[in-house]
Amino acid sequence: MYESPSCLEDLCLDAICDNILLYVKSDHTTNNDLNKGKRYKFADSDLFLFKEISEKLLGKFIEKNILCDALMFLFNENNTKLSTVKLKNCNVTQTGLQILKQHKILDLECVNLKNVCIGNILDCLNEWSIKNMSNVNFSKCTFIDMQRHSLMVKITNLKNLRSLNLSHTELNQLTFQMVCEDLRSLEKLDISGTSVKDLNPLLLLSKHLISLSISDLSQAKNYVSTLSQLQQLRHLDVSVFNEKLDNLTESGCQVVKLVEDVSSLPNLLSLDVSGWRDFIPVETLHRFVEAHPKLEFLGIVLNECTFDPIFSCITTHRHGLTVAGLGNENQIRITLKKYWERSNYVQKALYHLFQLTNLSSEARPEMFNLVLPVMGAHSNKFGVQMAATACLYNLTRGDLSKKIHPRALSRGVNLTLYAMECFPDEFQLQKNSLLTLCSDTILQEINFDRFRCAKLVLDALCAFEDINMNRMAVAICSILAAKVSTEETSELGARPVYMRKLLAMVQSRVESRNSDITLKFTLSALWNLTDESAATCTVFLEQGGAYLFLNVLKTFKDDSAIETKVLGLLNNIAEVVKLRHSLMMDSLMNELFVLLKSENIDVSYFAAGIVAHLASDGADQWTVASHTRAEMLGELKNAVSQWKVPDSEMVAYRSFRPFFTLLRIDMDYQVQLWAVWAIHHVCTKNPKRYCVMLQEEKGHLLLNELISYTDSHPDIKLISSQILDTVAGNV
Repeated sequence: MYESPSCLEDLCLDAICDNILLYVKSDHTTNNDLNKGKRYKFADSDLFLFKEISEKLLGKFIEKNILCDALMFLFNENNTKLSTVKLKNCNVTQTGLQILKQHKILDLECVNLKNVCIGNILDCLNEWSIKNMSNVNFSKCTFIDMQRHSLMVKITNLKNLRSLNLSHTELNQLTFQMVCEDLRSLEKLDISGTSVKDLNPLLLLSKHLISLSISDLSQAKNYVSTLSQLQQLRHLDVSVFNEKLDNLTESGCQVVKLVEDVSSLPNLLSLDVSGWRDFIPVETLHRFVEAHPKLEFLGIVLNECTFDPIFSCITTHRHGLTVAGLGNENQIRITLKKYWERSNYVQKALYHLFQLTNLSSEARPEMFNLVLPVMGAHSNKFGVQMAATACLYNLTRGDLSKKIHPRALSRGVNLTLYAMECFPDEFQLQKNSLLTLCSDTILQEINFDRFRCAKLVLDALCAFEDINMNRMAVAICSILAAKVSTEETSELGARPVYMRKLLAMVQSRVESRNSDITLKFTLSALWNLTDESAATCTVFLEQGGAYLFLNVLKTFKDDSAIETKVLGLLNNIAEVVKLRHSLMMDSLMNELFVLLKSENIDVSYFAAGIVAHLASDGADQWTVASHTRAEMLGELKNAVSQWKVPDSEMVAYRSFRPFFTLLRIDMDYQVQLWAVWAIHHVCTKNPKRYCVMLQEEKGHLLLNELISYTDSHPDIKLISSQILDTVAGNV
């Protein structure tokens, strides 16, 4: 919970990236499209960013997914300095990478670049960089250019390399042989997922090689004979990620033979044999570990031995040994940290984390923070998202969310919403998401896109018929609808499919006479969705809402909570001049005549509001026969006169504008009385919010007119003066 705020440097870099077009200009055009082959430069030509800031700005561009060729040209030698360049999953081409010729690059990471081949990347480096580069990572890139030519030999020009990652490239046996022959200074090599078939060339590197990754190398031979001779080796990864590879059985047998030789690799500090399922016997691996006292890390994810007591408890007597697996909470923590890019490892780790936290009442903010990166990294993997949404619920339910930093919670909510968008038809994932979102802490205190959330929740409500999902969805919407803008509530409420679903839920409870919590949440949601939204009110009426709500009043008589919500919504409709005629029903007026006299001030207040608005149109528009306009105005005056000011704020308003027509100097005094009483109430209970609102909307001018008007009723003048005194003391 005590997470430090972002440093000023990060905040500044975020601001620059989020408003990049304010700080750059184009050499050729004023068009703001960043992806049309343009070249950008800093607006301040004298600006210079030193190395650390230059590299962090480049990293921020990638993090925010905005890096392109046009922005690469910002990093010219006159304004920036680069030594370490890390590019991943971005849309740069050889055109943009040409800027690297202006820098002395020592560390180059180009991961999963789809628009440029490795040979062309190397062509973008100057002679100094080629000669001095010590670290290169071309994982998931291609050696094949646009003409389908493969120029693998260029990699052997990097004579000073200490670390080389060619994993998941087209690296073949011939090029591998050349790499081992020409790059004799290599200390770290990753050839995972390549087509290398014979490991023998590694013996050429035996003098310096200390780290080797040959994960998913199913076709390779001479495992044992080669690896056992690499005496300097400290780190070895022979794990399996892709379980669909050919020859896995043969490769598994070679790994077993390697582990059976307890005398091999005496200086090993880390060994990763994850993914081999039941290939490696528990006893065999245990003997190897015991024979290697220097071992500091052991990877056994997706291995049967991960659940064996020998390995789930091994760290208790082997201090300094870290185990990545699934056997206990600590192993799962290590797995999520180390293997966040491997979806099948992550999915299993999250599944076991869910099991561990299912009944836990202990806050685990550190675990929550570990789930977020893996959830973000595999947003299109249903299995990962399913497990992740379940874990997020376990880690935030009840008061547990209060122990998690708001910034982390906000990111968790955004990832949950993205999962809902990606998998709208998956019932359990949607339910998991609603379970997480249905939290007062999240809905009331955390920053996220509430409109986006409300829409996704309503989509889930319409997509599935489930009692618990219905309850959670309307509970969430009842809160969110009051927190989004009037334009957004209109967009939500004006969709007939949403309105039909919400009204159908009300109808079913009227038919069963069931006044459960779901009904109350649904009524609250509808009330908030219609607030100052003529479009939503129109759809409500078109879908038969007025007659349904009249039945609600008749069915749940004397249930003040339900009556308040129904009358609050009808009050929203009464505020819309062109819709008032829809409420001119004898049956509704009969109900209002009774409810005006309710002992519950909330009920009486909203009933009075409806009458006030309907009466404000004048006698010509009063089409009800059951009660005359004069009769209802008399009841309105009696009701307001008898109200005692409640202790707390009874109602919330987005604006005072619906009151302004009621405050005309020629309006009936009884209508004015309800309006000034309402304004006085909220201004005294919440002066900080409403006094400013009244002044900004020029409502105080109307009150001054009422005070100045000779024929204004004394009560109206008195309350209006009290309101203005309150405003004067708070604005």
